[in-house]
Amino acid sequence: MRRITLAQASARRLARHHLTDQTRLDDPARISADLLGVHAQVMSAAVLSIGIRGASLTADEVRAALWTHRTLVKSRGPRGTVHLLAVGDLPMWTAALSALPKRPSPFPPEARMTERQIDEVLAAIDDAVQDAELTVDELTHAIVARTGRWAGDRVMEAFQDKWPRWRQVESLAMNRGVLCFGPDRGRRATYTSPRRWLPELKPAETALAELVRRFLSAYGPATPADFARWVGASPRWAVDLFARQTDLEEVDFHGTPAWMNRHRPAPTREPSVRLLPYFDAYAIGCHPRAALFPGAAAQRALTGGQAGNVPVLLIDGLVAGVWHQRRSGRRIAITVEPLTTLSVRQRSDVEAEADRVGGIVGGTAQLTFGTVAIGPHA
Repeated sequence: MRRITLAQASARRLARHHLTDQTRLDDPARISADLLGVHAQVMSAAVLSIGIRGASLTADEVRAALWTHRTLVKSRGPRGTVHLLAVGDLPMWTAALSALPKRPSPFPPEARMTERQIDEVLAAIDDAVQDAELTVDELTHAIVARTGRWAGDRVMEAFQDKWPRWRQVESLAMNRGVLCFGPDRGRRATYTSPRRWLPELKPAETALAELVRRFLSAYGPATPADFARWVGASPRWAVDLFARQTDLEEVDFHGTPAWMNRHRPAPTREPSVRLLPYFDAYAIGCHPRAALFPGAAAQRALTGGQAGNVPVLLIDGLVAGVWHQRRSGRRIAITVEPLTTLSVRQRSDVEAEADRVGGIVGGTAQLTFGTVAIGPHA
C-alpha cells in the first residue's frame, strides 16, 4: 500500500482548491466546480471564499457570475446546506443528490406528506417558479392554489415558529432540479427555477461515480466515512459505493487506510498562506481534523469539533491561527491571531492576504496581529 504523507496530501488539496499563487484563478464557476460547491449560508463568506482563490476577483464579479452571467447558481448541495454551485455541474448534482439513500422523516406523522402529495407539491413548485422569483409567502400561496390548503398548513416546527407543510420538501425540490434561490428582495429570500440558468437541465448518468471521483480530487486521500459525512449519507452506504468504483487506489494516509484517484500526478509543493472565511470548503471538507487543526488550533478554531464557525489562518494547508474582520465604511479592520511563530515571509504573506481581502470587498484593510476576542459567527 502506497504511503501518502500529510504534506503530500496538503499540496494536492491546496492546488485543487486554488490556494497557491500558481493555482489562483479568476473564474468563479471553475473555482466552485473544483471545490464541489462553495458554502453560502452566509453570502458574504461565500463571496470571499471564491474571491481569495482569484488573483484579482472582486465581490461584484462573483455576484455577477451568480445573478448576471448565471454561471453560478445558489441552491442546496451536500448535507442539504446552501451552496453556490457551478451551473455546468447541475446535471451531476441533481442526479447524485436524488440518488442518496432516503432518510426517515424527522416530522411527526400528522405533519408528513404522502408520496402522492410530495409529487403534487413538486409539480406545483415547478410550475410556479418557471418565470418568477417568489418569496416564501408568495410561493406558499402559489402551491396552495395548485394543490390544496393542506400544503400550506403550518405544521412544521421551525425557529420558534411554524412553517407550511410544503417546506419539508424544499431540499428535495432543489435536489430534483425544480427549485433554487433567486436574488434577495430586500432582506427576503426568493425562489425561482434553475432552468432559468440551464434550460436543458437533465440528470446526468453515472453521477455518483463522478461525485466520488471529484470529491477525492478535491479532498482526498479520504475514507468512505469522510465522504459520507461530507455528502450527508450513512458510512455503510459510502463503503458500498466506494467498493463499486474501479479507478480508486487504497493508500496509507497518516497511518490510516484511505482512498484516492489512480494516476494523479503529485503537484509541486508551494508555500501557501491564506485567510479562509467562515464555512470555507477546505476547512470543512478536509480530514483528518486532528491533523488539519493541530495543537491549539483545535481549541481556537473548532466549535464542538465542528469546522467552519471560525475564520482561519491557513499555512501550507494546516490551520495555524484564527482571524476576524470588522468593516467601518471603507475601512476593513482585520485582526489575525497566529497560533505559531510566523517567519518574516509568512508575516509578509499575511499582510498581502489582508490587502487581498480588502480588495475583494471594496475596502482598505488595516491589519493587526493580536488576540481575536470575538466568538464563532461574530
